[in-house]
Amino acid sequence: MPSAAIIVPCRLESTRFPRKLLHPIKGRPLLLWVAERIRSQTPEIPLWFAVDDPLLRDCVEGAGFRAIVTDPAHQSGTDRIAEANRTVGAEHVINVQADEPLVSAAQLNALAGMLAAGAAMATLVTPFKRIVDFYNPNQVKAVLRADGRALFFSRSRLPFSRDLGLTIDDAWVQANPCYRHLGLYAYHADLLAKIGTLPPGRYEQIEKLEQLRVLENGYDIHCAITEDPTIGVDTPDDAEKFEQWLG
Repeated sequence: MPSAAIIVPCRLESTRFPRKLLHPIKGRPLLLWVAERIRSQTPEIPLWFAVDDPLLRDCVEGAGFRAIVTDPAHQSGTDRIAEANRTVGAEHVINVQADEPLVSAAQLNALAGMLAAGAAMATLVTPFKRIVDFYNPNQVKAVLRADGRALFFSRSRLPFSRDLGLTIDDAWVQANPCYRHLGLYAYHADLLAKIGTLPPGRYEQIEKLEQLRVLENGYDIHCAITEDPTIGVDTPDDAEKFEQWLG
């Protein structure tokens, strides 16, 4: 069994963008763009896809990747990869979201490095550059402690400037600790297995952010800052942006 593995949780249906993982971009499903990107960036780390539907399994296996069909009733990607890791058996698990087609080797190695240094759970954040993104509830904000561990995650604008209120601009966002959370995680297997047994958090249910369950139950999430470009594909507009990025 591998000491570390990348497991990508994959759900067929999506509220904001139905069947987005099969959405064709330059003739290939988004999911295969993500799969090929991960393999090209970290070929040394075993890669698996935890899927909830045979259509997704057939998509990745047809391109030479490994898939594990998991319970479609799972409420979160964390629960899905926890089930998959009972088969994979990795001590350290890196969770790459299936809609992050620009994940980089530096990002994946940063996650692995935090686990190697003793973190039970880790994730990545990136500085906001534009006020329009900072105001977007689909771009989750992360507030960090001085030592880099997470204080909170929210869809709201955090931090909020009491003095400037709604008059902040791009320059203010760039000059202050305004971080966007990226959909990349890493877990020690023990905590990964335990997360599904933790009671859902009140803030988790309000914000619909599964990582808040971990904080609300007293566990730390270590964060690293990345400046690598990223495009999380949450909407058809995001898919178009990625296609334009490809040229």
